[in-house]
Amino acid sequence: MRALLRRLPLVILATILAAAALSTGWSELFYLVYLGALVIGGSYLVTRYGLADLEAGYALDRVQAHVGDQLRATYTILSGSRLPKLWLEVHNPSSLPVPLPGRAISLGPRGERSWVARVPLRRRGHFRVDPLVVRTGDPLGLFEATAAVGHGQTVIVYPRLEPIPRWRLHAPSLEGARSLPVRTQQITPLATTIRPYAPGDAFNRIHWPTTARTGEIQVKEFDLEQTADVWLFLDLEGSVQAGRGDDATVEVAVRAAAAISERAIADNRAVAITTTGAHVSNMPPDRGPRQRQKILRLLAAVEGDGGSPLAETLVAGLQGLRRGMSAVIITPSVDPTWVRPLATLRPRGVGCQVIWLDQGAFLARQAEADGTAVDEAVAGRIEALAAGARALHHALAEFDVRTYPVPPGVALAEVLAG
Repeated sequence: MRALLRRLPLVILATILAAAALSTGWSELFYLVYLGALVIGGSYLVTRYGLADLEAGYALDRVQAHVGDQLRATYTILSGSRLPKLWLEVHNPSSLPVPLPGRAISLGPRGERSWVARVPLRRRGHFRVDPLVVRTGDPLGLFEATAAVGHGQTVIVYPRLEPIPRWRLHAPSLEGARSLPVRTQQITPLATTIRPYAPGDAFNRIHWPTTARTGEIQVKEFDLEQTADVWLFLDLEGSVQAGRGDDATVEVAVRAAAAISERAIADNRAVAITTTGAHVSNMPPDRGPRQRQKILRLLAAVEGDGGSPLAETLVAGLQGLRRGMSAVIITPSVDPTWVRPLATLRPRGVGCQVIWLDQGAFLARQAEADGTAVDEAVAGRIEALAAGARALHHALAEFDVRTYPVPPGVALAEVLAG
């Protein structure tokens, strides 16, 4: 439709010129008609064969990355024609935060061009890179031809992983609840070493390859298995979020969930996660690289658009925690009603930690980033949030729940080191 509207004045002018030439018989008008037909026909032929004998393609160096990484796309255009390609426009439509840059090029007879485009990945999420589009046209802009090459790809950008080397999970005092190199008579998945056979050792503990190699019976030694699962509760209720961009509470909360799950899986713990976005997601506990991938994929897609209060989620979710597990609640909420469900955890032998994001500090940080003074309404809200925070910390202290306040602009490793 756009191309038709662009050509409409030309069609009207050509019609008027042809009618005038036929009605008057002036040779000058016929000359203009012939010249116009030659120009339009030539423009059409240039466009019609502009994409003939072309080979094009692109390749992405990765389809999974983290915030802060760089995406690199390699393009190649090859012409098999004996005629030059005067003008080609090449670009990749995408939903990436920073779009892939296009390029206008020309090719000589049987020419070839290759180049690399790099864009930073500044925001987590699932993004689409559409097929490569090659476009050409005539010098007058009367006609254009477009071709799509290849297949679209999905690029998943995971949240940035911040190392938290000094963070420890305060699990209940249960056998196997912590990572301790203690030998056990029980058979666990953590076989660490072998030793000579002693009277009373079970036959199913014999390590047959070593026994066959040494000629002496050798048995396996086991460490206590880590059974303290971690269950993360990520509060994504829209009404309690504050801040903007990378300093928003939802982004810091997602980074905290990613960092804790990464550390727990590295410690060979099973990790589960519940998110309260627009759709409540429950991922059952599991360990290993596959669970890590599933958690990161979930965290890449969540947004702070939930409508369910954290208290409702905890009432429903905490019932599934068994003795020896640990719950980690990540929230910016100052509503003390979600603290009461935590009172049932300690008698059941369930550990608990709270990663609390200072909502008032995030609001003040947003005003500072915008370069605006804090008006009376925002100041009143910050003061109310401060009062709510004091009441919340008092309620958490009553149940002896370990709390980590997280202000904006501070590395998680520093906050979670205490």
